[in-house]
Amino acid sequence: MSSNGRAQYRCLLQADLLARRAGSAPLGDPNRELLASLIAGQRAGDGMLPPHLGLGGTGFARVAEQLFPGPLPPAPQRRAERIPEWDDLRTLLLAHRAGAHESEEWMARVVATACAGRDHLWQDLGLASRDELTRLLWINFPALARANGADMKWKKFLYRQYCRGEGIYVCPAPSCGDCLDYARCFGSES
Repeated sequence: MSSNGRAQYRCLLQADLLARRAGSAPLGDPNRELLASLIAGQRAGDGMLPPHLGLGGTGFARVAEQLFPGPLPPAPQRRAERIPEWDDLRTLLLAHRAGAHESEEWMARVVATACAGRDHLWQDLGLASRDELTRLLWINFPALARANGADMKWKKFLYRQYCRGEGIYVCPAPSCGDCLDYARCFGSES
């Protein structure tokens, strides 16, 4: 499928998901829109998330039924690498959660899973833009988002926070050395 075709499919699927009546999900959960974007991006072939987004098969089925009842198109069959620091990254995110919605726990799992990817975090998540990732972090983990005052790339920032907590002060994200934007990310923050 061409990139234009993928983008159109993504938009149509996201609109379909958002048009579905949410089952038992709490009204006004801002993560419904973000999860629709994650699922639409993944189903269109973007990102690196596994079929269950990092929530496990049962967890994903529960989330999908709560937020987007009805059948979903098949997801690309891929496996996300389980990184050793996954639990620590999830714990870091949850330590900074807003405390407003159960879905913050889901987002912590999804973001920690995407940290194993080789691209920018928003791309690994299959989101449409970095702005969408920034919104996700502000909604779910506002204290952590606020701490990124220098607008550092999000994966780099999360790993820096994780490493500081471990007493490590030189800590690139696992895929940084392979990234085409390495010089831009590890240059001046201004």
